[in-house]
Amino acid sequence: MTLRALVARYREVAGGYGRPVLLSEFGLSKEETEREFSAYEQDYQISRYFQLSRVPDAASQPRPGGAPLYTINGFQYSHIAIPAEIEEIL
Repeated sequence: MTLRALVARYREVAGGYGRPVLLSEFGLSKEETEREFSAYEQDYQISRYFQLSRVPDAASQPRPGGAPLYTINGFQYSHIAIPAEIEEIL
């Protein structure tokens, strides 16, 4: 998925910039999600716009029925928020 397509999908799901959305909302398999977001997260020019988070927080164990967790570069996340400033690199 290109960065432009990823941001477009994010805006569609989030209804705009800066709102956390589930990583599962991108419509990719678990493996594709982990691979795509890990690759983008390794690129400093892109990763500084990716606000990855985990709900429940890192101190909690995932609950049944909770948000699915994805391993992005060795860390588990469930959500992403992208600020409007990412437009600078699109």
